[in-house]
Amino acid sequence: MTARIIMKLRVAAARLATADVLHLTLVHPSRPKLPAWEPGAHVDLRLPDGKIRQYSLCGDPQDLRTYEIAIKREDAGRGASRWAHEALVEGAIAHVSAPRNNFPIRDASRHLFVLGGIGVTPGLAMARRLRADGAEIAVHFCARTAAEAPLLTELSEACGDRLSTWFSGEGARFDAASVGPYSQGAALYVCGPHRLYEAVRDAALALGWPETAIHAEAFQAPVDENFKPEPFDATLASSGATLHVPADRSLLDVLREHGKIMPSSCELGVCGSCVCGYTEGVVIHRDAVISTADRQDRIAPCVSRARVSVTLDL
Repeated sequence: MTARIIMKLRVAAARLATADVLHLTLVHPSRPKLPAWEPGAHVDLRLPDGKIRQYSLCGDPQDLRTYEIAIKREDAGRGASRWAHEALVEGAIAHVSAPRNNFPIRDASRHLFVLGGIGVTPGLAMARRLRADGAEIAVHFCARTAAEAPLLTELSEACGDRLSTWFSGEGARFDAASVGPYSQGAALYVCGPHRLYEAVRDAALALGWPETAIHAEAFQAPVDENFKPEPFDATLASSGATLHVPADRSLLDVLREHGKIMPSSCELGVCGSCVCGYTEGVVIHRDAVISTADRQDRIAPCVSRARVSVTLDL
């Protein structure tokens, strides 16, 4: 995997989609078109201190003149959203990567979406493409109130009568069982808070959905307060070298220390930048990006670990 291109894009428009969600339209200062992308893709936003955050593209992938992202202000967060809301005004320059897609549209006979709050962003682009292609879709959008539902107008236009809205503060709380029973070839997409994903996943499995038909994009990796990291060894298949990973360090850190230049971005297990293969070992997956089907041979070394040892396809 190669490093991602970083572009200096100008903020062509900045508006508040809700009281705490900033909707940005970005353009290249000199080029008429930006790199192509597919619905579900995200970009990295590089902060002045060098940190990186990921935001899903929510515009029209057919219109390469602009990128659109939406950023929810989290005053209790790590500072990126506050900086974006204050600094990314019209005319400002944003350092943005070329897109990557960890949440693609699947090959399915029917597409069902459950979106929560700012989780609407990838779903909007995906629903827009699927409706244009004449695919069968249904979308559930959850928020506290209509006024707090970001990009609601755009989603309504994209989905038409295929959209169901659920506003808990207005007496309409989403019931995860609304996903209904599984039909052959269907795909279920969930994007939003982890508690929403857990509720939908549990309900879907109880209704006969196979886990391989449930796809999610998370804002953060699941937190297990009882997890206690243990040391393990990592063997590099290409050289046979074995590296020791102490309990208090990540596999990614140890690989870098021994000269393995690994791409990375969030280092939280949600962006997929550092994912690599493994051929042997029992992996303790702690990321939120690798699908169930791929976990048998893929690992996110920024957060995941192994029991005793693992052989990496490096």
